[in-house]
Amino acid sequence: MIDVTVVGGGPTGVMLASELRLRGVHVLVLDREAAPTKVVRGLGLHARTVEVLDQRGLLDRFLPLGKQYPVGGFAGISKPTQGGLDTTYPYVLGIPQPTTERLLTEHAVSLGIEIRRSRELVGLSQDDDGVTADLADGTRLRSRYLVGCDGGRSTVRKLLGVGFPGEPARRETLLGEVELTAPPEEVDAVVTEVRKTQREFGAMPLGDGLFRIGAPAEGVAEDRATSPTLDELRQQVRKLAGTDFGAHSPRWLSRFGDATRLADRYRVGRVLLAGDAAHVHPPYGGQGLNLGVQDAFNLGWKLAAEVSGWAPEGLLDSYHAERHPVAADVLDNTRAQGELLSLEPGAQAVRRLLSELMDIEDVNRRLAEKVMATGIRYDVGEGHALLGRRLRDIRLEQGRLYERMHDGRRVLLDRTGRLSVAGWADRVTRVADPGAELDAPAVLLRPDGHVVWVGEDQADLVGPLTRWFGNPVRPAAAVAPPAWCR
Repeated sequence: MIDVTVVGGGPTGVMLASELRLRGVHVLVLDREAAPTKVVRGLGLHARTVEVLDQRGLLDRFLPLGKQYPVGGFAGISKPTQGGLDTTYPYVLGIPQPTTERLLTEHAVSLGIEIRRSRELVGLSQDDDGVTADLADGTRLRSRYLVGCDGGRSTVRKLLGVGFPGEPARRETLLGEVELTAPPEEVDAVVTEVRKTQREFGAMPLGDGLFRIGAPAEGVAEDRATSPTLDELRQQVRKLAGTDFGAHSPRWLSRFGDATRLADRYRVGRVLLAGDAAHVHPPYGGQGLNLGVQDAFNLGWKLAAEVSGWAPEGLLDSYHAERHPVAADVLDNTRAQGELLSLEPGAQAVRRLLSELMDIEDVNRRLAEKVMATGIRYDVGEGHALLGRRLRDIRLEQGRLYERMHDGRRVLLDRTGRLSVAGWADRVTRVADPGAELDAPAVLLRPDGHVVWVGEDQADLVGPLTRWFGNPVRPAAAVAPPAWCR
């Protein structure tokens, strides 16, 4: 039997599959499309996602293909931060979504994950032992768990009957990758002028003669799954800019709306939801792809623990408890940004006020941390300021912290040299490093880099080890940590 079936082979799905496979889980990815999409819905990776890639040893594959942009801005109000961000990566890595998806897929395949394309899910049922997935071609698959990473129109979510409350789209934007006959300097001058009042209008060069061009639609299409025509896009561009720049030869055309919805539940028995299957929102701030990849990073190790049989009670349910509020906060900040893009006098007055407030660096940094997802704190208990927060990459006497997390294990970073993970050494790596750049004697990190314990007393450490990483094995059966961390 397959351990986990992942429905949806986009960035969220393949990231989740990789996290599972890293821990020995037998995982299968199904995708209804015959090939990966060429549609560039996401344009960049925020700091937390860059950290995630570094924690798994993937960042070097991405950096040469992206461009680093300054952090700071909200609803199109550009106010670069003046530093002080709690991350080693204080930038947005500009990289198109198809490239991100390709690199994550290559990583998944290198781990031995099978991805079956042109496989459409049409039915599912579950019992106490597993989940049965029915495919359109008549195939029936059985697995212990199933995760829907199949987008905003998720078949998995609909088959589960999970509520998806929120607001329908009120406005829509047409998008396309097209060639333009107008010279780049003319395009830039016109776009700069139009964006003084229409901030959802734009034309960005992509190289090879291509431009990503977008313009507000006349209304909301009855069937948003239907792509707009080139004539529709050109008409809306002309309406706002007085020219269509000679747009021709589209590589793809698409539309997106500002619908905002959040699933009632992320788990129903042995079936879970992640990424856009669990939440949809406008693209303001470019948070969607990042939110999905971070869902996968939170869920992967927890579901693997459940499959492996050592997960403590409530661990898998903590996925919903932690990630549902994060998505709700993203929905709220995209709602706010949408309102600030309105041309109504009241919205413009609030926009001017917020622009003034963003001159206060603490305000600007707080907004940046929301979009970057570096300000997230999970409820793991009270105490030290680091509890519940992810720990940024820090220097060790030999190397960096994130280099010690590539294998997806938990880490006890011990500056005291006195602590032990005996009984949990098969699941936790102890890194004894008295010179670590850490403002605490020792910290216990989950595989996603979030701190669940701070202290120096061995007796106090046992509770968090058990709470997050299960019961200990007999010390005699414990796996010794690698030589470099003893």
